[in-house]
Amino acid sequence: MALIVQKFGGSSVKDAERVMNVAKIVTDTYSNGNDVIVVVSAQGDTTDNLISKAMEINQKPSTREMDMLLSAGEQISIALLSMAIEKLGFPVISLLGWQAGFTTNSVYSAARIKFIKPDRLRSEIGKKNIVIVAGFQGVNKYDDITTLGRGGSDTSAVAIAAALRADRCQIFTDVEGVFTADPRKIPGARKLQEITYDEMLELSTLGAQVLNNRSVETAKKYGVEIEVLSSYNRIPGTIVKEVTSMEKMLVRGVTKDTDVARITIMDVPDVPGIAFKIFSRLATRKINVDIILQSVGRGGKKDIAFTINKSAKNAAMEALGNSFSELQNTKIECDTNVAKVSVVGAGMESHPGTASKMFEALYEIDVNIQMISTSEIKISVLIDINDADRAVAAIHRAFLPEE
Repeated sequence: MALIVQKFGGSSVKDAERVMNVAKIVTDTYSNGNDVIVVVSAQGDTTDNLISKAMEINQKPSTREMDMLLSAGEQISIALLSMAIEKLGFPVISLLGWQAGFTTNSVYSAARIKFIKPDRLRSEIGKKNIVIVAGFQGVNKYDDITTLGRGGSDTSAVAIAAALRADRCQIFTDVEGVFTADPRKIPGARKLQEITYDEMLELSTLGAQVLNNRSVETAKKYGVEIEVLSSYNRIPGTIVKEVTSMEKMLVRGVTKDTDVARITIMDVPDVPGIAFKIFSRLATRKINVDIILQSVGRGGKKDIAFTINKSAKNAAMEALGNSFSELQNTKIECDTNVAKVSVVGAGMESHPGTASKMFEALYEIDVNIQMISTSEIKISVLIDINDADRAVAAIHRAFLPEE
C-alpha cells in the first residue's frame, strides 16, 4: 500500500464531465489499494471571474478581502469532486486548507507556508477516506484565510507530500508531461521522461506553465519526486527528481515569458552607489528584478536597464519617479512590448557554442536581441514581443531538430 498525493488543476475540473473523469482517476488509484489525498484548484476560469466581480465593486480591494473571496473557488471544487466520488460509492471527505493543517505567514495573496499540522489528514486516511483538500489556501496566526498566489495548488500538493512522506506526488494537467517546448505551438516538441529539479525550476521561472516554481523549490528542499502527467490520457508522464540519467539532449527546454517589462534609466550619473540606491528602492517595494544591463560610463553618465514583471511596472515607475536627487536629470522609460526567450539545460556551461548557436538561430530569422542573461543552466534573451513565438520555434529547431 502506498500513500499517493494527486493534484488536479482548474482545467481538469472545469465542468461536470471533467469532474467525473477526475473522480474515476482518483477512485481507480484508491481501488488499487492506495491511500489517496487529492488537491484541487478552482474550476476553469473561476478565479478570474471572482477577480472581475471584485473589480466591479472596488478597484483597489484589500488583499485580505481578496483572499477571502478567491478561496471560495477551491471550496466549490472540493465539494463537487467529493460528491462525484460519493456517487461512485467510495468513502470521501473534503477539507479546506486550514482544516488540512496549513498555517501560513500573513502576506495576503502571496502567503508562504510556515508549516503543516497533518493530524487531520492522518486521521481521515486512517478511516480509509479519500481526502480532498482545497489547494492554494491556508490560515495565518490571526485565523484569517490566506492564499498562496497563482499556481499555489501545486505547492499545496507538494507540501502535503513532504509533510506525510508520501510515496508519490502526481500533478495532473492538460498536457502529457514536461515538453522541450509548448507542444500546442511547437509540433516538434518532445516529452521528457525525467528532468532535474534545477532544470524544472528554471523552466517554471522562465515561463513554462506546467509547474509552479515554488512547488519545485519545495520538492527539491524535501526530496519529493513529482510526476507530471495528463488527466485525459492514462500514460506515464515526466518525473521531476534530483538526478536524471544521462541523455544526448543538451537543451531540455525552450520557453517564452511575455509577462515582462523593461525599464531603462538614461543619463544616470556614473558615481559609486547609484545602482545600490536604485535597486534598494525597488527592493523596499518588493519588486523582483531579473535581467540587468549597465552601459560603460562615458562623460560621467551611463544607462541602466532591467526587467521586471509587468504587474510591477507602475510601482517601479512610481518608486523611481519619487526618487533621489541623482535621478532628477535622467530619463526613465518603460517598455512592455518585450518578451524573454530562454533555453534551459544542465551542463550547458561545459558545452562551448551553446550561446552562439542560439544567437545564430535568432539572426537567421532576423530577430534583434535587446538584452542577454546567463547562468549555469540557462541563457535568456530579451526580444520584441511580436517575435517571441517564431523565436522559440527557431531556437527549438536549432537545438532539437525534428526526428
